[in-house]
Amino acid sequence: MKTYFTLIKISQTALLAISILMLATLPGGIVLYPNYVNNDLLYFLAHTSLFLVMIVRPLADLMPGVIFVRPLVILRKGMGVFSAAIIVSFILAKIIIDPVGYLSDFGTTAYWSMTNLALLAHLADISAVLLLVTSNNLSKRLMGPWWKRLQKLSYVYFYGSGLYVVFSYQDIIVLDYMIVVTVLTLMAYIVKTKKEVVTS
Repeated sequence: MKTYFTLIKISQTALLAISILMLATLPGGIVLYPNYVNNDLLYFLAHTSLFLVMIVRPLADLMPGVIFVRPLVILRKGMGVFSAAIIVSFILAKIIIDPVGYLSDFGTTAYWSMTNLALLAHLADISAVLLLVTSNNLSKRLMGPWWKRLQKLSYVYFYGSGLYVVFSYQDIIVLDYMIVVTVLTLMAYIVKTKKEVVTS
């Protein structure tokens, strides 16, 4: 078990290091060498790592006796930062290409409309930025109980980006991710509620 914990901590450190490296290099790569950047692969990695973030907690709640599941909760930070780093890198690339145009679009109704599901995509983007910026111990200390509330934006990030991808690109894998997360989260909620009723 000690080796397992060590492996999880190493994986966490590696994911955080890769995320920082991506934030430092990927936006420039997207701008300067767009033909060499595999957007589909990056979005797949972002959604898959976010999916893993979203299923770990309900799995840990549903299988409290399974020793190897609970420690995976530690990896949620690394996987979440990795996912958000990819999305934020694309946002930074847009800002590099046309900073005035990109930022001025925020004030337009078209940016926030449901035409082409733009609203879902942009809510997911903003959530990714907020989650990435606050995924550190300093933010946790400064924000106190508000930090945990802000982390619930992971649902906005997950479902906003997921629905956008499913409806815009008919991506069945992301649809499967959403179904699995929804079912597991509801099951965990029901089990937790029943336990609270029994103990009260």
